[in-house]
Formats: sequence, C-alpha cells, structure tokens
Amino acid sequence: MSTTTVEKTGARTTEAAGVIGDARERIDALDDRIIGLIQERMAVSAVIQEARISSGGRRVNLSREMEIIGHYSDALGKPGTSLAMKLLELCRGRI
Repeated sequence: MSTTTVEKTGARTTEAAGVIGDARERIDALDDRIIGLIQERMAVSAVIQEARISSGGRRVNLSREMEIIGHYSDALGKPGTSLAMKLLELCRGRI
C-alpha cells in the first residue's frame, strides 16, 4: 500500500482504501445532487417570494418557515433544525 493511499483515505490496508475511495466517489456524487437540489429550491423560493411581494405580501412567511424547520427537525433531530435554518437563509432575499 502506498503512502498516498494512506494519506488520502487514512486506511491501513489496500482493501479498506478501495472501500473508502469508492464510498467517497458516491458521497461526491450525492453532494453534487444535493447542491443541484438546493439551487433548484432557491429558484423556486425566489418565484414564491416574487409572487408574494408583487401581491402586496411580505418576502418571508414565518409560519411556513416554522413548518419547514419542524419537518427537518422531525426527520433529522437537532442537526435538522440547523440545516433547515441554513437552507432557509440561502433561499431568502434573492430578489
């Protein structure tokens, strides 16, 4: 096993390095999909905000945001709350 393999994966065997390398490729692909979905969500959120504002409403609907935070929290626990809040932050105020 090469030093590079150990440095890149932290593995101590070639077999483990292979498993880790394959899993990391899958994680990278999942991250790309997640980023794409977040970008799509941001675009949809902008449409909602624009419609709400043009109709005389506020940019943000706090009761809806609380629903979203609750949904993430129920599904993912306490870290879900933080994740939802960051996601909402990304999707606010783009117009």
